[in-house]
Amino acid sequence: MVMGSLPEQVDLAVIGGGVGGYVAAIRAAQLGMNVSIVEKEKMGGHCLNYACIPSKTLIHIADMFYAVQHAQQFGINAGSVSIDAQKMYDWRMQVSKKLESGVEFLCRSNGVEVIKAEATFISSNALQLTNGTSLEFKKAIIATGSHPSLLNGFAFGTNIIDYKQALMLKEIPKSMSIIGAAYVAVEIGTLYAKLGTKVSIIARSDVLSKFDPEAVALVKKRMQELGIKVYTNTTPASHTDNSIALSSGETIPADKIVVAIGLSPTTSLLGLENTKVKLDPKGFIEVDHAMKTADDNILAIGDVVGEPLLAHKAIRQGVVAAEVASGQNSSYDNIVVPAVIFSDPEIAIAGKLEGEGITVTKFPLTAIGRGIALDRTNGFAKIAYDESGIVKGVELVSEDANAMIAEAALAIEMGATLEDIADTIHPHPTFSELMQEASEAALGRPIHFFYGKKKPEAVG
Repeated sequence: MVMGSLPEQVDLAVIGGGVGGYVAAIRAAQLGMNVSIVEKEKMGGHCLNYACIPSKTLIHIADMFYAVQHAQQFGINAGSVSIDAQKMYDWRMQVSKKLESGVEFLCRSNGVEVIKAEATFISSNALQLTNGTSLEFKKAIIATGSHPSLLNGFAFGTNIIDYKQALMLKEIPKSMSIIGAAYVAVEIGTLYAKLGTKVSIIARSDVLSKFDPEAVALVKKRMQELGIKVYTNTTPASHTDNSIALSSGETIPADKIVVAIGLSPTTSLLGLENTKVKLDPKGFIEVDHAMKTADDNILAIGDVVGEPLLAHKAIRQGVVAAEVASGQNSSYDNIVVPAVIFSDPEIAIAGKLEGEGITVTKFPLTAIGRGIALDRTNGFAKIAYDESGIVKGVELVSEDANAMIAEAALAIEMGATLEDIADTIHPHPTFSELMQEASEAALGRPIHFFYGKKKPEAVG
């Protein structure tokens, strides 16, 4: 960017070029606003460059590598199979770079000015940028996201890394210990185990402790088959260059130690004290249903406003914030934010599976033709509904759960009934039939699974 090219004032300044920020910028530009977006590093933020996209890229590669090695039952005898870690890294970086360039192209094409700098609020209508200029605005949207939380005694260094660095390794470590047991730990641990790494997970309580125990039990069984060792009800005490000692007294090998204990909002260096923006006790920015902060000129979206810390939530909030900033009467009133764990098998959830007046019916993946054909029968569907048969929640534990959960989210948002799903023709043979079959079972008319002569019993 050429010095002095900044306008004295823009209609909208977006701080942060991640998925929420760039979506907000583009939507605002579509609505006729003069928009500048300030990003200190790479457009697309953590999702495109360090988290969502890279992790799923590497998970796919690891799945292919593992599948080829274990395909004898299908008549495939591959012999000696090897992995080129450098090429794997190059592909992962190429994917992120392509998407980053695409985001910059979309911004430019929509007339959004992209400024590579850091921004600090100097008032409720002005930003100081690290490129030496200032930017005045009528409205601003904070989309600075989150960053890996720190763990005392485990400062990041050569062999102690965060989840971003774990997804940028140019070699496959012989051993890896992951501190933390939420979905990030499970995803990273599973992918490296499939690549041949000896993986340990250190859990303060247990793996995925906030999720459905039935679903987690299947994931834990698979992790055990992959050789992943989970140390429950313990914490890390100390470490060396190639090992980690636990509070339980055990010492385990760890060429790489991944600290994955959670995320913290990125707000500390924004100069929010120069505005009227308020933070909650955990450091997240307080917003209302329109994504407005306590400062009339400033909105906020994504991880920085709190749970759930998911990219697709940030995208939706970005659209809402842009429309509100442009003067429209928009609101973040979504009923459900679906969540997906790219474990093995995948777990996908939309809505709620418990509550007063809610019944849950379960249908097994063993009764789905495609699951049998692909030897992927380790899973199930649970569908939750009220007394009127209106769908309130869905849990899918299955191959392709990440794609199928969108149907569940749409059903819940539009107030669909069990009959709506059951009477909709689902393509055969696909995993999506899980949704239809679970709905049929909930209605007491299951076709491809025999529950007995009575209506299937509720679970949960």
